[in-house]
Order: sequence, then C-alpha cells, then structure tokens
Amino acid sequence: MRPFMLLLFAASLVAGGVKGQQAPAPVPVAETLVIGQTFTIQSKALGETRRLNVYLPDGYAESATMRVPVLYMPDGGIKEDFLHVAGLVQVLVGNGAMRPFILVGIENTERRRDLTGPTTNEKDKKIAPRVGGSAAYRRFIREELMPEVKQRYRTTAETAIVGESLAGLFVVETLLLEPTLFDTYLAFDPSLWWNNELLASQASSLLQGAGRAPKVLYLATSSNGGIEAPIGRFTQALARHTPKTITWHHQPMPQETHRTIYHPAALQAFRVVFKPLPALPRPHDKGLCRQISIISRLPL
Repeated sequence: MRPFMLLLFAASLVAGGVKGQQAPAPVPVAETLVIGQTFTIQSKALGETRRLNVYLPDGYAESATMRVPVLYMPDGGIKEDFLHVAGLVQVLVGNGAMRPFILVGIENTERRRDLTGPTTNEKDKKIAPRVGGSAAYRRFIREELMPEVKQRYRTTAETAIVGESLAGLFVVETLLLEPTLFDTYLAFDPSLWWNNELLASQASSLLQGAGRAPKVLYLATSSNGGIEAPIGRFTQALARHTPKTITWHHQPMPQETHRTIYHPAALQAFRVVFKPLPALPRPHDKGLCRQISIISRLPL
C-alpha cells in the first residue's frame, strides 16, 4: 500500500473507528466524596487565617435537637491526623464503644510555634524559626475557636482535646496551666523533654491548681527512649500529687513507636474515657428516680 493510502486508512480509524466497532462509552464523572465540613477564622490572637475541619456524627444532620460534646485536635489538617481520627470516631460511635462527638481539627500553619511554650534551651530554639507560641494558640482556642464552634453547631458543655508528640506537650501544658479549658485531656507521647523538662519538674506544684471541676487525663507512651524519662517523672508526680478531682490513666504501649502510636492509642483512649452514657430507664423500671438523679450528674 502506498504511503498516502496508509495515512488515509489511519485517519479513517481515528475519525470513525474500525467499521463494525462502537466508540467506547464516556466514563461517568466522579462525584465529590464529603466526610465533613471546613471553615476558616481570621484570628486576631495568631494574626493569621486558620482553617478548621469538622466531622459531625451520624444522626446530627437529621436531628434538630441533638447536642454533642466537642473533641478538639491540633494537627487537624486533612493531610495531617484529621482523617484517621475522624474514622475512629465514626466506627467507635457506630459500634457503641464511645458516645458521639463533634471532631474539630485545627489545621497547622506553624506547628512548632503554636504547640510549644517558651524555652531557655538553645537546642529547642533551633527546631523552627519561631517557637514558644502556645499561650497565643491557647488564646485562639479559648476566645475565637470555641465561641465559633458553639455558634455554628449544637454542642453540650463537655469539651476534650487530643494530641500526640508536640501536640501532646500542648495538651499537658494546658492541663497544668489552664485546666478549666477542657474536661478531658488525651496526650500520646507528649514531648515533655521541652525546655529542659520544665513541665515535668513543675507538675507536682502545678497540679494543685487544677480546681474543683472533675477532669480526666489519659496518657499513652511508646517505646521511644528519648521521651520516657520526663514522662516517667510526670507520672510519678501524678501518682503522688494529683488532686481527687483528676482521674488519670497511663497506658504504656511498648509495641508502638513514636511514629505509630497515635492511631492505636486513640482507639484505646476513646474507649476508656468516652464510654457511652447509660441508657435512660423506662418509666416502669425500679429505682427510676435514683437512676435519673445519677445520670443527671454525668457530664454532657
């Protein structure tokens, strides 16, 4: 076949396909998969715009009256820890292992600035261009984020915070310096080596300022040798000086590393501290008044 005939034949195949064959059907356009909501806050406390990612429990959207406690999490970006923690909340609520929570993930901008307090250790100061901003970050949560969440969603008064590594440091620091901000504090492998282990060394005295409101602290630690010593000193202070208002748990997880601890630790922690509330008794049940009285005193 001559060259120009080959070209004509190839062109006919491209234009109309081989005779007797139909062109493939177009691939349907994929729909967007939505797992939650997102919004931003122009923060005066931090001097920047911050993005928040929110997971709402099943049944919330269909109810006009359902009110839910809130679990706040630093490292809460879509490419950070938000997705896997939202998945844990979804499956544990679904199988009855924990009560429903609204999950609010705080996406990072300058993580090491926000999650660390001031330090006199020169090595600490080298981990980022700016460090020591935890007080401003806490002010952002208290004065800007929490009021915004209460305005946008139907919440109860119960709040909790979860974090790992430097975020765990922030969780412990908040418990010791501003214990009234949350009801439950979950810290996994907290970086208590920060600032020459100052928080661990001051824990005994700081715990006495926890106030009268009941608090829960859950610690989980991996096999990471660099953080075991200060966490050990912190747990010793908890054992000796924790006021009766604080219920605390320490779960060693030597099978985990610093890189792997978050997900399995969160799974256990949520089961332990976020247990479902007792079912309301039926009117004909014995001890009705006493049971309702007990339930009414549980945190909502």
